[in-house]
Amino acid sequence: MPLWFRLFYNLLWLLALPAALFRLWRKGSANPGYRQHWHERLALTCPTGPFDVWVHAVSVGEARAMMPLLDELTMHNSPRVLVTCTTPTGRATAISLLGDRATVTYLPFDAPWLICKFLNAAQPRLGLLIETELWPGICDGAKRAGVPLWLVNARLSERSAAGYARGGALTRAMLGCLVGIATQTDAHAERFRALGARHVTVTGNLKFDIALPADVAAHASALATHLTRGRAFWVAGSTREGEEALLLDALVKHPLRGRALAVIVPRHPERWQATVDAATVRGFRVARRSEAAIADDTEVIVGDSMGEMLAYYGQARAVVMGGTLAGTGGQNLIEPCALGVPVVLGPSVFNFQQAADEAVAAGAAVAVPHADAALDALLKWIDDPSARDAAGEKARAFVAAHRGATRRTMMLLEMP
Repeated sequence: MPLWFRLFYNLLWLLALPAALFRLWRKGSANPGYRQHWHERLALTCPTGPFDVWVHAVSVGEARAMMPLLDELTMHNSPRVLVTCTTPTGRATAISLLGDRATVTYLPFDAPWLICKFLNAAQPRLGLLIETELWPGICDGAKRAGVPLWLVNARLSERSAAGYARGGALTRAMLGCLVGIATQTDAHAERFRALGARHVTVTGNLKFDIALPADVAAHASALATHLTRGRAFWVAGSTREGEEALLLDALVKHPLRGRALAVIVPRHPERWQATVDAATVRGFRVARRSEAAIADDTEVIVGDSMGEMLAYYGQARAVVMGGTLAGTGGQNLIEPCALGVPVVLGPSVFNFQQAADEAVAAGAAVAVPHADAALDALLKWIDDPSARDAAGEKARAFVAAHRGATRRTMMLLEMP
């Protein structure tokens, strides 16, 4: 990065740091995790290297996406792995998935002097950024520290590309700090190239290589028994702000209300109680997953637990994919498909555009324009179990047909 920008960016962070800390504290009122381990964000404590691989996975989605790659890497040797996250849910997910196979910590704020201190302590031999987490401090700091930095499982929506394009020469300089970029699709690759990125290769989506836990079926069965006692149910998975209200408004007078139980799992813990309140005020009989006993007449269950998304999906009749109704680009539709559960997608799927299009074409998912149509699609599968089961098999086949990104990425990185 140019020297003038480095100096300006340092000054900007000096001024912004108090506001950044205050923002964390304020978010901590809803999610206490934001008030924990704050010393890591200020690089007051840093992991001691050297580490063979450093992976930055911002939140839950990125933490899950990195797992096929780390599983393959640790299968052949025992490297020292460092995983950094930004959100409490991402940190908790990484710890849950990796156990003692890696050191997990927050990445410091992107202030250059903090990133420099972090990298000097960690001494990673290779850095992997998952998906689209590009920040000037990280990129410039890695290049100056001599850390080969890759962007893997990379995606770049048209909206994000337009934002980066406004950065002009600074965006090109940031991309120039990367050794290479491994993208999910040709469309993402072309957007990166249009911004000036070099060494861009299409390797596919790591999320298709998901390895389902051996106990996922047992966990799903136990959870379904606790929640539904054999009643048919559907899941709204990883919903974003506003989607719960859209679905609940549509469900109030929809025939689906009396035919199947609704399980709504907000993506962020700070919205669990708000979702309970939203369902209650609309007249639904509501329960939380964490309750010791669920009443037989419950109509809506709010999933207020972490690390159980696959279990929620496991015995669902179908899934409405969160983020697709809220205009935020959609969450990971691959997970329910891998379990043989068909998916309903709203109109906003830019985070998974190619996967969404191909899932619909394969019969693994249906695309709908709004929440009312989403419930109509669910009801069709509830009323026609054979059609639902056929869609579920197509969902499994869709995932199987797209595996292989892990192997291609490993070859690109020249890992054993």
